[in-house]
Amino acid sequence: MKHFFEENKERFLSELLALLRIPSVSASSNHKKDMIDCAEAVKNSLIAAGADSASVYTTKGHPIVYAEKIIDPSLPTVLVYGHYDVQPADPLELWETNPFEPSIRDGKIFARGACDDKGQFFMHVKALELMTKNDALKTNIKFCIEGEEEIGSPNLATFVVENKHLLACDVILISDTAMISLENPSIASGMRGLSYIEVEVTGPNRDLHSGVYGGAVANPVTILAKMIASCHDENNHITIPGFYDDVLEATSEERALLAKAPFDENEYIKDLGIETVYGEKGFSTRERTGIRPTLEVNGIWGGYTGEGSKTVLPSKATAKISARLVPNQSSQKITSILLNYFQKIAPKGVTVSATEHHGGEPYLTPIDSIAYKAAAKAIEKSFGKQPVPVREGGSIPICSLFEKELGVKIVFMGFGLDSDNLHSPNEKYDIANYYKGIETIPYFHQYFAELSK
Repeated sequence: MKHFFEENKERFLSELLALLRIPSVSASSNHKKDMIDCAEAVKNSLIAAGADSASVYTTKGHPIVYAEKIIDPSLPTVLVYGHYDVQPADPLELWETNPFEPSIRDGKIFARGACDDKGQFFMHVKALELMTKNDALKTNIKFCIEGEEEIGSPNLATFVVENKHLLACDVILISDTAMISLENPSIASGMRGLSYIEVEVTGPNRDLHSGVYGGAVANPVTILAKMIASCHDENNHITIPGFYDDVLEATSEERALLAKAPFDENEYIKDLGIETVYGEKGFSTRERTGIRPTLEVNGIWGGYTGEGSKTVLPSKATAKISARLVPNQSSQKITSILLNYFQKIAPKGVTVSATEHHGGEPYLTPIDSIAYKAAAKAIEKSFGKQPVPVREGGSIPICSLFEKELGVKIVFMGFGLDSDNLHSPNEKYDIANYYKGIETIPYFHQYFAELSK
């Protein structure tokens, strides 16, 4: 396989670049055709890689691509999940190059979706080709590549429920996470859940002259700012009643294991251009982003935000707010708590409208499972070093759905880096990581088949 890989690695890269040129932004109706085009491109790539069959399934939203390669029904089956949709590229002015015209600089691919998740799921497509062309496939493989992960996967549940037989497998393999580095490989042992709401505060029935009415009428922007500020205390502990009620506290053993993962806080600070870290008192940076729930403002606006000045007292102010959740927390329960909290604390003089967006449940994968052991063994074989388990700060909303409906566990094999600017301008993916993923994935299939006997 090594010879075949070396002969074709440049083609593997050019094919990924072609996929990245498709602006498959699921959040924008302007990109509906691009979503269809991207789904077709994914289907065609799977057929070319050796899949027995591949199909594009329509949904009420964006399409889902399903493909399979069944070599022997008696062998274990691996279901690969990924997503071809990407985040909006805004703000465009902060990109050094066109987000949908991939640029290679310093051995890195800069493009929207380079790491999240086109570059990562495409590793599995190329690994399939690597295995089929070299008669090295040791398991059956199925692919479920959706187009709505970035908007909460609203139609995936229906697809999974209606196609349980089609998706039946022994393990689900996902590459939509990060590792510490190529020098210090790691495996995500859990993902946080998500609750996302929008809060709108309305005061007067129109924007007012801030000189004529200022001081006599409640300013929605000020009120909203005070409401948001009330959500944390001086120790950055979330003050909303009931928020921590169901939190599964990490044990001292789990915290000690997490502390073994290499982490340079000074380098972290330098990379982000900040003076110091900030967060809940009593927890390390790694713990704050892995084992603790959080509440963050994702966007806030109101009044005049154009060039120059305009002295108005705004009629409305709006904020988008998300909570990252840890095991035992329910996204539905937390969403309800958040909605009720913002409506309850609204002072007289304004009205509050709080609405729900998408959410998802937290997920933990057992590190003593056959699948996890196969992933760890594959990474050790490829990297020459045992990976450490870490908790991911991000969310993959469909994890709990997959386990509930298909009755199998998930293992994460991510090859991205925390510094890859996911959801930000200048998203990147190291070519070395892309190639390392293609090299490592076949080992997973080999070891999973061996350990499953």
